[in-house]
Amino acid sequence: MSGSELATKVQEILDVDAEAFRARAQEETEQLKAEVQSGTFDNTQALVGLEMELYGADSRTDGLRRMPRKLLGLIGFEKELGLHNAEMQTSPEPLTRYGLIAQEKELQAHFAPAQEKTNAEDLSLVTDGMWTVPPTGETATEYLTDFVEHDGIRIATNMSDSVRYHAMANTDYPSRFELDAPHVSLSAETVMPESLITSIQPHYQVPHAPDLPEYFRYALRVAGPLLALGVNAPFFPPDLYDDDPDAEIVADAHMEHRIGIFESVLNPPEDHEEDPKVCFPPDFETVEDAIDAIADDRCIVPTKVTTGNRFDDQFAHFRHKHGSYWRWVRPVFDGPSRSQANARIEFRPLPAQPTIRDSVAFEAVFAGLMESLRRHEHPVRALDWETAKENFYAATRDGLQADIEWITSDGAETTAIDEIGHELFEFARHGLEARGLSTEQARKYIRPLRERLDRRMTPARWKHERVHESIEAGVPLTEAIWGMQAEYVHNQSETLIEGSFTDWL
Repeated sequence: MSGSELATKVQEILDVDAEAFRARAQEETEQLKAEVQSGTFDNTQALVGLEMELYGADSRTDGLRRMPRKLLGLIGFEKELGLHNAEMQTSPEPLTRYGLIAQEKELQAHFAPAQEKTNAEDLSLVTDGMWTVPPTGETATEYLTDFVEHDGIRIATNMSDSVRYHAMANTDYPSRFELDAPHVSLSAETVMPESLITSIQPHYQVPHAPDLPEYFRYALRVAGPLLALGVNAPFFPPDLYDDDPDAEIVADAHMEHRIGIFESVLNPPEDHEEDPKVCFPPDFETVEDAIDAIADDRCIVPTKVTTGNRFDDQFAHFRHKHGSYWRWVRPVFDGPSRSQANARIEFRPLPAQPTIRDSVAFEAVFAGLMESLRRHEHPVRALDWETAKENFYAATRDGLQADIEWITSDGAETTAIDEIGHELFEFARHGLEARGLSTEQARKYIRPLRERLDRRMTPARWKHERVHESIEAGVPLTEAIWGMQAEYVHNQSETLIEGSFTDWL
């Protein structure tokens, strides 16, 4: 699609009657509530699924590479925000031994042939929290800020041709379009800086939709500890840093900058009257409260909704609003047919991980916790919401070294990360065993994360130690970060399909 054609389509979206859209979404909200209360969204069996994002890199230079659209189709991946991004989603499977096996095998079945095809194009598929090496001959600043203007419509040069993404840069919603991190400052005219980051997003389907708020409450309380285990984005592309001492930049790095990037790019300025859209969400008292939270959230880009024969097309405007309900944990209500309608929790804090096995480990542990914490009425449900939020942002800064507060199964308060991790893993195991896994099968999924805790080594810490050692040895920051990235990509190429991050140690 040409820039002028894209601009025309963006203008068509901008001309949509926002008030009429909002009114239709509110009508659908009441229909959705009625369906939830009638049991339509209940399922006797919990299901799990996983979204996995990645980016393309030149296998000769490790520099970012734009992914040819035709190639994406051949390897079975979907386009994402940037031209370098791609995504795949697993099919929902029952939370059982065979369901989890199917999740891992489906990822392997997609990635193995995709690697063969992309390697022939000197292209590597990289699963990482943030890319750090820009395309050959370009700076990260140029890549992230380049845009053209057609009839007053801003079009990001390196963004995919999804009209919604481009429309976001042309509405009156006051997104900052900035990077705001220690020693980093960048302003853009579009949402393109968000394309720095990639993630995994486990989904857990609750059996009884009205119970979703209870599961959600626990999901918020495990968000900090699980993020602490998963951090993987401590460094930006070097040209984005201010002219500050290298050692100072390394010392001040957060273990997970992905959280801050998403918030600073898409949220309004802190002193703006508009509420932030990317944030740690509140607890919900009822499932209706969760539905209302989505319905009441401002829709940045209302659109002309087209409907088909899906069951949830009855709620098409509501579903569209959900697309920009950017909370770090969020409820989802959808389903292509009445029998497949489901209420689930989408867990969004985790960056992309070094291997498929690590990604599935997080999926299994999160699902196991959702199964067991509520069933055992774990006391951590009483952890104050503000504390859960503080835990979450502490984890972004310091990973496993963060000060995280927890309430143990016997009601005691603790900040000991070993004790917190032990409880997470034990209750995840209980939850998986309740779904039919043997003890050893459950431990197999938990092991990659338990080893991270035992070794006090996350992907972000691994990266940070290598850059720190290089800086101490007198290596300039750019070379230190790119050298670390080259080692990351090399290690991943040998372990992505069948290994785990701890194989690197």
